[in-house]
Amino acid sequence: MEIKQIKETCLYVTDLERTRQFYQDKLGLHVIGEVEGRHIFFRAGRSVLLCFIAEMSEKGGTLPPHFGSGQLHLAFEVSRAEYDGWKKRIEEAGIAIEQEYDWGRDFLSFYFRDPDKHLLEIVMEGMWEK
Repeated sequence: MEIKQIKETCLYVTDLERTRQFYQDKLGLHVIGEVEGRHIFFRAGRSVLLCFIAEMSEKGGTLPPHFGSGQLHLAFEVSRAEYDGWKKRIEEAGIAIEQEYDWGRDFLSFYFRDPDKHLLEIVMEGMWEK
């Protein structure tokens, strides 16, 4: 038995419309689900990014309660050929790139923040493969 992948991950945000504008309009992720005042979900390749208002998901209901706070981190994987294009897209969207890092073996990544100060990363495809 093995776990194949992380299918979805979650961030806790304070403003769903601002979150939509960032992830949909600036990063190009497609909205796949939304409940006004509670959450918005985005497709990210084969994965899903869940964005919840923490105070609402903490209440629970149909599913167990969950919540969090603080500046969380996640990384988006892009093809090596599109890496520079993503850097340009982020910069042209007026988003500050905080750092670019050389991981060795010819793999690069760069870091930036979303409106809730979560640390996002764009990584070259294949970086953590065997």
